Amino acid sequence: MHNLNGIRFEPVSHQSKSSGLALVRTAILPCLMAVYGCSSSPPRNMADACDIFEEKDDWYEASEEAFEKWGVPIHVQLAIIHQESRFEHDAKPPREKLFWFIPWFRKSSAYGYAQVQDTTWEWYQRETGNSWADRDDYEDAVDFIGWYGSVSHRKLGISKWDTYRQYLAYHEGHGGYKRASYNKKPWLLKVARKVESNAKRYRSQIASCRERLERGWSLWPF
Repeated sequence: MHNLNGIRFEPVSHQSKSSGLALVRTAILPCLMAVYGCSSSPPRNMADACDIFEEKDDWYEASEEAFEKWGVPIHVQLAIIHQESRFEHDAKPPREKLFWFIPWFRKSSAYGYAQVQDTTWEWYQRETGNSWADRDDYEDAVDFIGWYGSVSHRKLGISKWDTYRQYLAYHEGHGGYKRASYNKKPWLLKVARKVESNAKRYRSQIASCRERLERGWSLWPF
């Protein structure tokens, strides 16, 4: 115990400090986990672009910036992510089965919102200088989609607004698209049409709420 100008100070015991730290952990960690869970979980209504951006209030800004940077529109970005991962930030391909029941290796190294393989992601990082980019970060994922779409436009002449052909190039790679490998995959052509249909719906929805989304974005202080 210390006395300073008549004021008495009791020393803080080690037990008190430990109890205080435990209380802080008990109070704060669940909050942080809840916030992280909300920020990384898929949007509740994946079929509606307006609902997606109203729930994930920083996604619209990220998608708009990717559009301004690379020219691949927001509805194309959303449609590709919806098809590739259904907005699961840490999505991975399912494991193959050994003897029909033993979990085995995954079919590829694809990961994240945009399901990008390791080598393709490394290429993107080298070409853009975005070495800190993460595949499980929405902002980085849409930037990748924009960049890849711009490369498809430059190399293959595909319009950045042509969701159908952009998706075929995205799935097959630029070499595969040149060889028209997709023509041997009727199932893929159907998937690409579904992505195109989703993009059209997203485009119409965004047009109906763009003013509200941009107003909310401009009011965001950070």
